[in-house]
Amino acid sequence: MNAGLGGWPARRAAISPHRVALVFGERLTTYAELHRRVTRLAARLRTAGVGRGDRVAYLGPNHPAFVETMFATHLLGGVFVPLNFRLTAPEVGYLLDHCGAAVLIRSPECAAAAAPTTVDLAGYDAWLAEGPEREVDAEVAADDPAFILYTSGTTGRPKGAVLTHANVIWNCYNLLVGVDVGGDEVTLIGAPLFHVAALNQCLLPTVLKGGRSVIMPAWDVERCFDLIAEHGVTWMFGVPAMFAGLAASPRWAGADLSSVRNLMAGGAPVPAALIHSYLGRGLRFCQGYGMTETAPGATFLEAPESAGHVGSAGLPVFFTDVRCVRPDLTDAAPGEPGEVVIRGPNVTPGYWNDPSATADAFTPDGWFRSGDIAAVDEAGHYRLLDRLKDMYISGGENVYPAEVEAALFEHPSIAEAAVIGVPDDRWGEVGRAFVVPAPGRVARPDELRAYLAGRLARYKIPAYFEVVTDLPRTGSGKVRKAALRTR
Repeated sequence: MNAGLGGWPARRAAISPHRVALVFGERLTTYAELHRRVTRLAARLRTAGVGRGDRVAYLGPNHPAFVETMFATHLLGGVFVPLNFRLTAPEVGYLLDHCGAAVLIRSPECAAAAAPTTVDLAGYDAWLAEGPEREVDAEVAADDPAFILYTSGTTGRPKGAVLTHANVIWNCYNLLVGVDVGGDEVTLIGAPLFHVAALNQCLLPTVLKGGRSVIMPAWDVERCFDLIAEHGVTWMFGVPAMFAGLAASPRWAGADLSSVRNLMAGGAPVPAALIHSYLGRGLRFCQGYGMTETAPGATFLEAPESAGHVGSAGLPVFFTDVRCVRPDLTDAAPGEPGEVVIRGPNVTPGYWNDPSATADAFTPDGWFRSGDIAAVDEAGHYRLLDRLKDMYISGGENVYPAEVEAALFEHPSIAEAAVIGVPDDRWGEVGRAFVVPAPGRVARPDELRAYLAGRLARYKIPAYFEVVTDLPRTGSGKVRKAALRTR
């Protein structure tokens, strides 16, 4: 009766019961054990009052309990709400109230928060054990809500994007068309699982194929190298900052990465210099583009194309349509910047309890408006330029900060860079760059300005440079430009 994700542990346990599903430190969980624990947890959640449509939240770092809570919630027809564990108590409280969570599983080190039933992760196993071990077979339709995933909240209150079981399943199909995920896959989950890409682009496709997910509680460059060597990791996803950290490590040049078949990046445009550093090691470095609301895949650059299309976010994924449009919603010409709009079975039906935001997110004929600017070449490849809201206009010319940031990243003294537009009496707006020096290097504004002069048009070169020790980031690793603007 369960046409959603909740039936996956039982189906996978029937096919490959003895394969390892999850690795967490020294703990190995087979698919048979995962099925047993999910079944018992579903029964325990049912005694706590969880039924079809009820929300169950999880607040904590990556942990097997995240996976078990998700599948148990879906087994009952409930809606799983993974929360950013870096949020403060008032922020978490707002999200719990907004989604109306009936149950909260939380890690003790996270902000204090509560739902009608709150289970501390320290007592989670004992609480789970109280559930009867009997099969649960609730009726769940593919179009039922499966997740509420809150957007990063870089401006204003976060919105809760609803993803149905069908949205996520179709996203898995799109991913499996583009990546040859095998039953022998060893997937490193280093990005936070409340982030849609780690969850839907890595964990769930790996479960679907019966592979092994190696779960890191938090991202750590040195630990990543250790896990690749220890477990023979074949596949991982990361945001550009994660991959930049690996390439900057003293272990980078000598690390044995021979087991790695695919590396997948997303979350922000990837500087070409970073891509070349991975290609130089003989690694296939694939980019994709998407967002929470598209579950998340919208475009993807398959591995065989990665070397020939450096910087491309690829082509529309197999079962999804993508366009680049002008403000009047007509198609932009090749090379002309335009807003990306998406339509397909992976696209959200809307935002939780927010009909106004839902209406604003779609064109009159049903295309989802991404708010991202891209240009499409003659071959149909998408190159992401920037967020529509991050673009600024200097002297009548559009400036896309991501282009400036990519140029700065190529300077050997720069580890990270973020550019915003700030008011200017003469030009309307000019750029202000925040730069993080590479270890042992000094970033000098005059030197950076001269370096950019040969690479960018004059109006694109920031008027101001500020050297900082780090950049504020969201839980998914994106730079919080709103925080830079208030700074």
